Amino acid sequence: MATTVQPTPAPIAGPPPGPPIEIPDFEIVPRLGLIPVAIVFVALVVAIAVNELWPLTFFHVAFGAAWTIIDLFLGFVLGPILGKLSVPARIEMTTRLMPKMVLIMPTVVTATLAAGWQLGHFLGTVDSGYYNHGWIVASYIVVGCMAVIALGLLEPANIAVLFELKKPKPNPMVIEHLMKRFIYTAGILGALQIATLVIMTKIASG
Repeated sequence: MATTVQPTPAPIAGPPPGPPIEIPDFEIVPRLGLIPVAIVFVALVVAIAVNELWPLTFFHVAFGAAWTIIDLFLGFVLGPILGKLSVPARIEMTTRLMPKMVLIMPTVVTATLAAGWQLGHFLGTVDSGYYNHGWIVASYIVVGCMAVIALGLLEPANIAVLFELKKPKPNPMVIEHLMKRFIYTAGILGALQIATLVIMTKIASG
């Protein structure tokens, strides 16, 4: 009796693997950007040492506004867009944006807080006898939370993504996790900035 041999089915060919993702060359810390950062910090030290109303107000308002705008834009505009981009587009955006954020965020946060504290001493708003002291304390709490989140969560996630992208074989899962952390953190900061606007406009209006 002859034995019938069943032919082995050929494996189903899947889609061909796509081309490897190209990662543009970039600097984790842009060296040229250190020059304006150094200028800002020198000017900030001078403004605090002089202890006059106009330079302190300029630093606190200008850099506070920049901090607010950046957080609102990242949290409610760029963050959702970044989360929906394709992987190559996300990497392109990340390598162009995040090295700049490594310098921008610490500079903006430090200038805002340092000038704001000195301005509070100059105007007497940090004193417990100030008539809006409760609102001032509320602003301390919100701004303190934002500073901790920005420098303790968002900035480390930013730097970690850049270091991962610098590796010969970046881990996509690590990058995806860190990018989600960056996007969610930016959204939280945007929400806290709205609370800051409410508090500051209340203080300004008396």
